[in-house]
Amino acid sequence: MLQNNANNVFSILLKFLAFSTISVFSCNAASQDYPALTTDQKEWLADQIYRNECNRNPDCLTAWNSGENFPSMGIGHFIWYPRDRNDIYEESFPALMTYMLDHGISIPAWIMANNLDAPWDSRQAFLADQDSERLRNLRLFLQEHKRLQLDFIVSRFDSALADIMTSIQQEGMGSAARQELSAKLHGHFYAVANASPPHGLYALIDYVNFKGTGVSPHEAYNGRGWGLKQVLLEMESSDDPLAAFISSARTTLARRVDNAPPERNEGRWLEGWYNRLTTYQP
Repeated sequence: MLQNNANNVFSILLKFLAFSTISVFSCNAASQDYPALTTDQKEWLADQIYRNECNRNPDCLTAWNSGENFPSMGIGHFIWYPRDRNDIYEESFPALMTYMLDHGISIPAWIMANNLDAPWDSRQAFLADQDSERLRNLRLFLQEHKRLQLDFIVSRFDSALADIMTSIQQEGMGSAARQELSAKLHGHFYAVANASPPHGLYALIDYVNFKGTGVSPHEAYNGRGWGLKQVLLEMESSDDPLAAFISSARTTLARRVDNAPPERNEGRWLEGWYNRLTTYQP
């Protein structure tokens, strides 16, 4: 009886390992649908994002923008909410800290002591703390680990298409319409990803970091999102996928500004957003 049970467990284990191997192989095969980034390209991409968010100014690695309800940290301006505060945007700085811990990096003790919550109650309190030892050291820490921040950004991007496809399957529409939208998204995604390497991948990765995937119902004004999903859906097929992507992104961001609450005054950011999109072209 014990021998039979052991054989059954062993058989189940073999099936699990076989399934895991197939799953890993499938993921690796899918990743070959666009070129892998080289080490030099990753360094370039990290610098591009750092320039986009901070104009390569180290002081900007710890920031709290006027009109926002939270500080933004690192080369990707990762959102960090104070305790018991939230907004419609996805928080990402605590996830970055967890990612660093998982990769063997010791993060500043005061961050852990505050349970990964931002320790400032207001922008005024944050600005008064900008020259403190803890924020000076945090800026040095974030400068030192720019490459790991990029790896974190890319890890979030890696699941973007699957998340978008899942959101399409959950929408209330007929199967034919879902298939049509899925094919459109898939085609546009890979057309951009393979355009003018590494610029196509840079465009997709930066836009996800910049404006999200577009699958969260909370990240929307008047029911209209502004993430990668919306840009791909509204993209026109073109012999120049990057130009089509940029054009669709401009339209998407302009609509966001039109739908935004007036008190947010988001029109002040639109020119900068447009300038950022132009960097996607070689």
